[in-house]
Amino acid sequence: MIRFFDIFLSLIGLLVLLPVLLLIFIMISIDSRGGAFFFQLRVGKNGKGFRLIKFRTMVTDAEKHGGLTVGARDSRITSAGYFLRKFKLDELPQLINVLKGDMSMVGPRPEIQKYVDLYTPEQWIVLSVKPGITDYASIEFIDENELLGRSSNPEKTYLEEVMPAKIALNKKYIEHMTLREYFKILFKTFIKIF
Repeated sequence: MIRFFDIFLSLIGLLVLLPVLLLIFIMISIDSRGGAFFFQLRVGKNGKGFRLIKFRTMVTDAEKHGGLTVGARDSRITSAGYFLRKFKLDELPQLINVLKGDMSMVGPRPEIQKYVDLYTPEQWIVLSVKPGITDYASIEFIDENELLGRSSNPEKTYLEEVMPAKIALNKKYIEHMTLREYFKILFKTFIKIF
């Protein structure tokens, strides 16, 4: 039943938001050089890799200058990128990932292989379900960039504090994967963003 709502909501979302998506595409293209989309290999269900689609919010080749985005004023983020990140609009193209079946609307946020390689056996539970656009961890850590920006060692803070806390929140959904929880998380996400 969750897959039905994933297809339904992602399809409706893409159709309804098409004018907004086109506007964002134009805004990014005018704001900075490079394509409007950003593709990154992420780890999905059962450890299978897939290409995550986002609107590009950083300068081209930003990953060469550091992996984690830290602080509200990371110099790699474009002008349009600040706006898109604030309202999570950069995540909208992931509706395509949901439609394709790589992701769900709700589920643990997919990580890059570098961090998945550091999972303990207990943490691998997050790979037993499809990753999602939003989850309890996304709601709780909506200001993750600012949190990491205040750290003297953002990577260490992420690995030792943020990632374990997010995985613990992911387990909360995995252990109660019902339609009620699914819609509860979607509702809480909209409230938190707006």
